[in-house]
Amino acid sequence: MTEPVILADVVRSGFVEGRHRGSVVVTDPDGAVEWSVGVVDEPMFPRSSNKPMQALGMLRHGLPLDGRLLSLAGASHSGEQFHLDGVREILALAGLDASALRTPPAYPLDDAARDAWVRAGHGPERITMNCSGKHAAMLLACVLNGWPLEDYRSPDHPLQKVIRTAVEDTAGEKVSYVAVDGCGAPILAISLAGLARSFGLFAAAAPGTLEAKVKDAFREFPEYASGSTRDEAALMRAVPGLFCKVGAESVYAVGLEDGRGIALKIEDGTPRARAVVMAAVLRKLGLEHEVVEQQAHFPLYGGGVEVGAVQPHLPAFD
Repeated sequence: MTEPVILADVVRSGFVEGRHRGSVVVTDPDGAVEWSVGVVDEPMFPRSSNKPMQALGMLRHGLPLDGRLLSLAGASHSGEQFHLDGVREILALAGLDASALRTPPAYPLDDAARDAWVRAGHGPERITMNCSGKHAAMLLACVLNGWPLEDYRSPDHPLQKVIRTAVEDTAGEKVSYVAVDGCGAPILAISLAGLARSFGLFAAAAPGTLEAKVKDAFREFPEYASGSTRDEAALMRAVPGLFCKVGAESVYAVGLEDGRGIALKIEDGTPRARAVVMAAVLRKLGLEHEVVEQQAHFPLYGGGVEVGAVQPHLPAFD
């Protein structure tokens, strides 16, 4: 049986003190598997990497967002002030306020934003949960289509059914399992290859299509899809045509302008290895950029100075 493989080494003072295992797949512009290691054809949860597909499902049913607000509708945002302002804009289009959100209360993801939020006297709130942009868009889609608001997170709700269709259409496979994501909305299991296939489709989508609308929103406003200091935003700013989204449990999906898709999952869910492994895959595919080189190295510290790094396990990328 195929199993996850070693993808990254944890090296401290020249000594390998740990390793991260996982799976990676690259699909070609036609959606076929071009290269893979580990387990890529079994069900997995994309977690927040499925948000572009969720946004597509809502666009198909009249969601009137584009640009920065569409990027925010597909975001795992950092809780910075411009994120919160954008969520309120989306809710206002629906005639609602933050009390309508069914996200669990949380602090902002970004450390500086969280500290500023607490200094201002706030605790965990629904609007600062990283999925609040998606939930605001879900509520707006429900209002526009006359769908009930109170159970919009239910897998049987009309909204979630159209989202499921969008996921299956872009992944090129059927959803195999439905669970509850961290935000309370459904999470749909597809294969890692299906996730890569979907991102290749978005990245190469023809101008004027809804898929291209999502991709263009992410690329024009990458800080709305993530945060002003996040590695995903840095990668989209740096590499022409690249479209990406991370998910919890160390899931990462990238689409390239030529239609190739990449998806990875670190088995132990540790985020620190995620960008390192993606950078190694991009280098394997011949994509050279200063930002890619930077992200292939996650520093480790001892006594306040850098003494090692999480770095790609090179045999996995031969």
